[in-house]
Amino acid sequence: MPYRNKTFVSFDGDNDIHYYRIMQAWKQNDGIEFNFYNAHDLNIARDTSLESSIKAQLAERMQNSKNFVLLVGERTRYLIKFVRWEIERAIERNLPIIVVNLNGRRAMDDVNCPPLARETLAIHISFNAAIMQYALDNWPSSHENYKKTGLSGPYYYKQEVYTRLGL
Repeated sequence: MPYRNKTFVSFDGDNDIHYYRIMQAWKQNDGIEFNFYNAHDLNIARDTSLESSIKAQLAERMQNSKNFVLLVGERTRYLIKFVRWEIERAIERNLPIIVVNLNGRRAMDDVNCPPLARETLAIHISFNAAIMQYALDNWPSSHENYKKTGLSGPYYYKQEVYTRLGL
């Protein structure tokens, strides 16, 4: 099995791709401390491909992932063909899930978050490079500890963490 060092990013490709592009720009910017190994760099899934072909490409990307980031916008909860499928695969693979609220909320967004992501073990954060990097660095070990003790459900970082990060 290939080394799992990537981050799989799930998002509404029609409405929220610019947030994904911002994450890529953060990674390229030397002035911003943000880095992730993007699973989407592994292969190309074209919009014109068959659903089964797209899912096969997504599954390959996820096999090489150690984290799952879900960007939650206004329409994400309605995306069942791919986003829900990706969340299901992340849960099956026991990937640490980082739910990123694009509306600035620092805890679970009851309105926009897909139901499956509300119920599973996940950290819910706002969209910002500093807190996302903190979650990528720290949530996997917390996820593992919570899993070992049988805990689940939504988690969020306290205000002190955001303050320490200058947010």
